[in-house]
Amino acid sequence: MERDDPVKITNDTEKDITPPWLEPMLKIKFFHNCAIHLGLRRKECNFYCTDCLEKNRAICNCCKDEEHSDHHVIQIRKSSYHEVVRVTEVATKINVSGIHTYIINGSDVFFLNERPQPKGVGAAAGKNAASPYFCAVCCRSLLNNFMYCSIGCKMAWIKNGGNASFLLEEVKEKCDSNRIGNENGSMSKDSGEGEEGSSAAKDVKHPIPRLRARPRKGIPCRSPFF
Repeated sequence: MERDDPVKITNDTEKDITPPWLEPMLKIKFFHNCAIHLGLRRKECNFYCTDCLEKNRAICNCCKDEEHSDHHVIQIRKSSYHEVVRVTEVATKINVSGIHTYIINGSDVFFLNERPQPKGVGAAAGKNAASPYFCAVCCRSLLNNFMYCSIGCKMAWIKNGGNASFLLEEVKEKCDSNRIGNENGSMSKDSGEGEEGSSAAKDVKHPIPRLRARPRKGIPCRSPFF
């Protein structure tokens, strides 16, 4: 993946390319007991509602069912003591291009924030050192050609003036403009070739099959034995 050179952006521009709920979600502490439902099961706060910015807090499963049943709620999971989210839960809300995808328990996930670098010993460190790909923010070794190791690193890249965006509208506008341009180009091409195609179709002459220049040989047979 090609890496864009950093471009200085203003705070207003940063707001335009980052959803207002994303940075607060990256800073919130998850996996603590819910103060409202202490006496109930499933009281661990590992959900976040993207529609309730005024509350801006981690919620438990009971809170989700009681107050956020019709909202877009993202479930936070853990992998090796680090917080992750499934790709399917955030890909419809933010532009995830450039973020490294990991497969954990059969699901594609993103890490929320930067993780500690692996130590310089052991098989894991040797595997990471052999990779030519690195995170543009924390320089963490990546297994594939991505630009960021986590959502938080892409956020840091944007806040430092990097040329990137989390908004889906930006990608959609580019796709729509390209699609409209391609359709207009194909329509003009079809209209210009319409008359020539119709006239050429009238003058088409089917080739006359040619007869064999030489007659076909007879069927070969074995000579008799004496």
